[in-house]
Amino acid sequence: MQSLLNPGRSRVTIYLLCWVCLVADGYDLMVYGATLPSLIGHPPFDLTVAQGGHIASLALAGMLVGSLVAGTLTDVLGRRRLFLISVTAFSAGMLLTAVATNITWFVLFRTLTGFGVGGLLPSAVAIASEFTVGARRSRTIGFVLTGPPTGMVFAALFSSWLVPLHGFRPVYALGGAMLLMVPVLWKMLPESPAYLAVAGRPDEAAALREHYGLPGAPAAGAPGRGGLRDLVARPTLKPTLLIWLTTFFSLLTAFGITTWLPQVMAKSGYGLGSSINFLLVYCLGAVVGTLVASRLADRIGPKRLVVAGYLIAACALVAITTRPSTPVLVVLVLLAGYGGLGTQNILNDFIARFYPARSRASGLGWALGVGRVGAIVGPTYGAWAIGASTPLVATGMAFAVTALLGGVVMSTIPNSAETEEEPDASGPEPSSVTQLDAPIAGKVDR
Repeated sequence: MQSLLNPGRSRVTIYLLCWVCLVADGYDLMVYGATLPSLIGHPPFDLTVAQGGHIASLALAGMLVGSLVAGTLTDVLGRRRLFLISVTAFSAGMLLTAVATNITWFVLFRTLTGFGVGGLLPSAVAIASEFTVGARRSRTIGFVLTGPPTGMVFAALFSSWLVPLHGFRPVYALGGAMLLMVPVLWKMLPESPAYLAVAGRPDEAAALREHYGLPGAPAAGAPGRGGLRDLVARPTLKPTLLIWLTTFFSLLTAFGITTWLPQVMAKSGYGLGSSINFLLVYCLGAVVGTLVASRLADRIGPKRLVVAGYLIAACALVAITTRPSTPVLVVLVLLAGYGGLGTQNILNDFIARFYPARSRASGLGWALGVGRVGAIVGPTYGAWAIGASTPLVATGMAFAVTALLGGVVMSTIPNSAETEEEPDASGPEPSSVTQLDAPIAGKVDR
């Protein structure tokens, strides 16, 4: 009990819980692309390339719905509740997918998994951001956001080991083990103080702030709750639309590549295990890139890093089309992973900073929800490219264009919302004993 009474360690517990759940989130996102080569032309489903792309898009439609539900209801029902529902949904979906007896049930269970995955990230980032204090906010959120690419690494590793020997089912069954985390989350994950304050429970909000060493309550007089209305109000409407468009291009690129990279490499002459390993390299690039970029974001802000990341991804993808030697190809895939996947994590940090605390989960949920349209388009877009006579060239150029468009749109977005809402409750705080969240005296977290 003593550790839970220590504000610094309590915050670290929250970060770790969010990180573990986002690892599972990333695992579930990646597992379809990692197992797709074993599903196309193989029993029990004998999928065609076109069917594989359509199934990926249908499953991602579940993520779109989950993101929009989270964006609409998280600031109304509470972030903790939506967090728990999301973890339960995607874990159950993974277990059911592992035992699907035909393609119809497979698609339905993948859609359920997507619904849970779509609702988790906005809630997790909003909770972690609210419980973050001090001038190291970006690196703390950056640590939490290494969860998805880390999970993707695990999905690629387990798939490369298990699929050639045992098929796809054990890989999905492993993802369902997250159901064991639900009781732990129920006991240890607190509710958002910002939600409690606007829900008419100020005493509970104040107690949480005191326990976790958070700054005081937002300024009085901020009416109502966050939601879509805040996002499309006149001062923030234009940047909100630009954020949505950037996220569209970002998720189109990320999900298109992660769905088809193993299949592209397999068609380019690599074996099944080696093809999946390229996906592992891509995800490692996202993990390392997120850690490095999150440290830089505390100094120069996340916007520049997002723009630079998309440009790096575009250049790397164009270079891949020249068919370089294997060592150079590995480096280029690593850079594409940083720019195409890791940059999405820094974009999430930017969105969390952009909106005030009361609208943060709504802002993230709606940005990711609209962005999921890009995620839905990505696999079908990639299926068109992979059908070309030179799939490596066509796929590389196709996704280089979408990465470049993401960078161009991002460059037009202002650094923060023009709003008169309450100040961010995750501002600087003079007492913390953790490595992950140690504020620097005299600096303001902006």
